[in-house]
Amino acid sequence: MNRKELFQNIKNKESFLCVGLDTDLSKIPSHLLKESDPIFEFNKQIIEQTSDFAVAYKPNIAFYEALGPKGWESLQKTLEFIPKDIFTIADAKRGDIGNTSGLYAKAFFEAMKFDSITVAPYMGVDSVKPFLEFKNKWVILLALTSNEGSADFQLIPSQSGKLFFQEVLEKSSTWGSPDNMMYVVGATRGEKIAEVRKIVPEHFFLVPGVGAQGGSLKDVAKYGMNDQCGLLVNSSRGIIYAGKDQDFAKDAGKEAKKLQQEMEKLLNKYL
Repeated sequence: MNRKELFQNIKNKESFLCVGLDTDLSKIPSHLLKESDPIFEFNKQIIEQTSDFAVAYKPNIAFYEALGPKGWESLQKTLEFIPKDIFTIADAKRGDIGNTSGLYAKAFFEAMKFDSITVAPYMGVDSVKPFLEFKNKWVILLALTSNEGSADFQLIPSQSGKLFFQEVLEKSSTWGSPDNMMYVVGATRGEKIAEVRKIVPEHFFLVPGVGAQGGSLKDVAKYGMNDQCGLLVNSSRGIIYAGKDQDFAKDAGKEAKKLQQEMEKLLNKYL
């Protein structure tokens, strides 16, 4: 999916919602456990109820690979069920020496046909470039994350006086372009989103941390939105685990709709 198609879908749905499919076998409703593939059945029902409001889905790969071959099968079936006009993100956080990254890219872009993949920049340009060689595919590079330990490295000043995440943004922005690279920027960072936006004004941000992690959607839009929206805001637990019984998927749909309605107002305000 290219940038124009993604932005058009945001305008059509008046939404920049990404639903995180962090599907945990121990948390899904117990009545699904009798299904031959409980993970896929859960995801299927979630997608059915949320796809009118979401422009992206983000399976966290760890939840699937932890289950071995069956988990990969559930993931593939989930991918095939997602409507073709919705952006897909492999939240895999890969990044290794060039030939290994090239094989990761082939796995997720060619074999599984994801639109994008999250990548760690720590090993530098040769670990990221192989992912950027695929047409209409995206790298989503970790930049400023919302986890507690992020300050261990991301906020360390460099010799130039810039913080490490600022160095990562400036250097990596020369590797790709706003047409094939996004950045992970945590919602709980508040005004730091504005600092990131100054460095990379045209890129899309994937923003986790809204909802269960306490990030403010209004602040994300205020500090991060650009003239093509430039945001994919993710909610995982707050949507997919909104309900616990037979109506779990309907409850997820209601939560997704609430977020979409907030996003509609923000898009009208800033675009």
